[in-house]
Amino acid sequence: MAAAEEVMMLSLVGLGLWDEQDITLRGLQEARGADLVFLESYTSRLMGLNKKRLEELIEKEVKEADREFIESGRVLEHAGEKRVCVLVGGDPMVATTHADLVLRAKERGIPVRIVHNASIYSAVCETGLQAYKFGRSATIVFWEDNYKPTSFYDVMVKNKELGLHTLFFLDLRAHENRFMTVREALQELLEISAERKDGLFTPRTRVVAVSRLGSPEQRIAYGVVEKIMTDDLPPLSVIIVPGKLHPVEKEFLESLL
Repeated sequence: MAAAEEVMMLSLVGLGLWDEQDITLRGLQEARGADLVFLESYTSRLMGLNKKRLEELIEKEVKEADREFIESGRVLEHAGEKRVCVLVGGDPMVATTHADLVLRAKERGIPVRIVHNASIYSAVCETGLQAYKFGRSATIVFWEDNYKPTSFYDVMVKNKELGLHTLFFLDLRAHENRFMTVREALQELLEISAERKDGLFTPRTRVVAVSRLGSPEQRIAYGVVEKIMTDDLPPLSVIIVPGKLHPVEKEFLESLL
């Protein structure tokens, strides 16, 4: 009789930054050895990924897994009986959703294997900004008529007080094929600063905008807000508000001008 870990397993496999070619050899091995393979695309979306090419690469059908399927634990019902592989954009343990899933799998006695991959958290260092100088990150969310949160701005304020860089993720609604643009995100930051009259974020504030990092189409733009807002950067993008710059960081950013 096969050992328990050979008949039931949950594998979380990172896909990296851009498309199916970014999967690691270990991740490919995990996917090919699974009974069921799911693609989770609500916490992150790989803009260059082609599902058909992905299936050809791993030699298996890949089923879409929405938020309800993952967060409700339905995926664990399959993992309790078969070897299940969940493919995730970036690194699988960046999203807290997956940490919770790992905990619940262990509670059920389901073995878990994690295959890491490149994450935007490390890849943004291609801007020349040093990883250890980033503070808390935050997501700039879509505003609605009756929903205009500003907590992400407060994260930047606290980071600035400590001289740290702020990494802003931009909201996405994959099921609507809607992705926040750099221009939309900067406009929200400008409106909050203007409302508070704090002068912390103005059209002359210098920011870094990074688009499609890790792809052949990647763009890194550095400059004042009013200039960056005229640049039509495609999604997915992130924005960095630099804190206190080390001389090497400053030199690197100025080389981007």
